[in-house]
Amino acid sequence: MAQEHPAFRSGFVAIVGRPNVGKSTLLNQLVGRKVAIMSNRPQTTRHQIRGVVTTDSGQMIFIDTPGIHKPKHRLGEAMVETALAALREVDVVLFVADITSSQIDQDRQILQRMKDLTTPVFLVLNKIDAEEKGKILSKIEQYQSLYPFAEHIPVSAKRGTQLNVLTEQIMFVLPEGPKYYPDHMVTDHPESFLIEEMIREKVIHLTREEIPHSVAVVLEQMEQRPRGTLYVQAVIYTERDSQKGILIGKQGAMLKKVGELARAELERLLGNKMYLELWVKVKKDWRNDDSVLRRFGFENLS
Repeated sequence: MAQEHPAFRSGFVAIVGRPNVGKSTLLNQLVGRKVAIMSNRPQTTRHQIRGVVTTDSGQMIFIDTPGIHKPKHRLGEAMVETALAALREVDVVLFVADITSSQIDQDRQILQRMKDLTTPVFLVLNKIDAEEKGKILSKIEQYQSLYPFAEHIPVSAKRGTQLNVLTEQIMFVLPEGPKYYPDHMVTDHPESFLIEEMIREKVIHLTREEIPHSVAVVLEQMEQRPRGTLYVQAVIYTERDSQKGILIGKQGAMLKKVGELARAELERLLGNKMYLELWVKVKKDWRNDDSVLRRFGFENLS
């Protein structure tokens, strides 16, 4: 009698939660390489970032979403709508919470907006490496009183702790389905998106508090030059002339540093030599301009 092979399972998994709880770190660890930019500043992720994990028994397509927060401008509204829209399109939702944080009331408000979901929601309590073991159980009990979670898995996204348990539980509830992406693919975003995001990440790391949230990066040109060099020209947009001055820096030092760091990491990720040319332009109050937001790739505008 022929031995039956287990059914192939596949599906989409949304990663949601407050800003700065480790969603992008979790995605990168699950995928095994960097597909989402990371920062300790909140609201770094602005779009849905997809990461693909393929095993012999199934395929998980993870969708990292912007942190759900109280928006202060049209960009913030688009980011929150992006996150909430993901909940309606997936097979499993991972609600990521920072186990070391005392801001459980903010999580309660987000979970209230999810009360009508029929999709299984897993509680992923992150940063257990920074919490005393005795407090983990009490935190789980606190969150279970807020929402009927299908599972709860304490993890450390930074160290990779318990992520194998998390993926096993996800695979268990995913439906039988096709292989949506080839085995080698880890994200469905084009190189242009990765380049824009990597430049923005370096701006976030190098500039002071008022700059990162008002910055957008738009790729203007990308072409393969002789001898295998990838030529890239990108514009960093900000909202005020004073911010432009900070981004350029004295004798162009800040912009040069942004370019050096972005180029070095992109060459490593893409496996290609790169010539990166950066410009800085001012687009006043762009975060409240629907036409500009659409041009910059934000389409969830009501």
